[in-house]
Amino acid sequence: MKARLLACAVAGALAALPSAATASSQWSGTAPELRAAATRLLDAELQGDGATVCGILDAPLTGTVGGRDCAQRWDARLARELRAAGGRARIRADLRSVAHAAIAMNGDWATIALPHPLLGGTSRFYWTANCWMLTT
Repeated sequence: MKARLLACAVAGALAALPSAATASSQWSGTAPELRAAATRLLDAELQGDGATVCGILDAPLTGTVGGRDCAQRWDARLARELRAAGGRARIRADLRSVAHAAIAMNGDWATIALPHPLLGGTSRFYWTANCWMLTT
């Protein structure tokens, strides 16, 4: 949760900057903010850092399931993914593509076209609390 609050605080600080590009982000997220969220998520995955990943997930995805909190579940998931053949390579390919990936935005919803979808077969984000959160 601390990582999520930090991520939202950083996004909020960016939204408060006095430029025309970020002024509109007070109402909805921007493509650069979406790219930054995707990059933070992928960097955290490469580090096996489930807590940071949870900080970028939309709130309904962060609850306790089967007695394990979000960070515990993601730590286990990431450990499996990073051990699997080609796991790191898939994450690195996504990370390399973030800067030029196509983004589709519709109000508070956006998707980013990465080679390997981030969650649930999509890379869909929801703009809430002044930051992009990965959702299904």
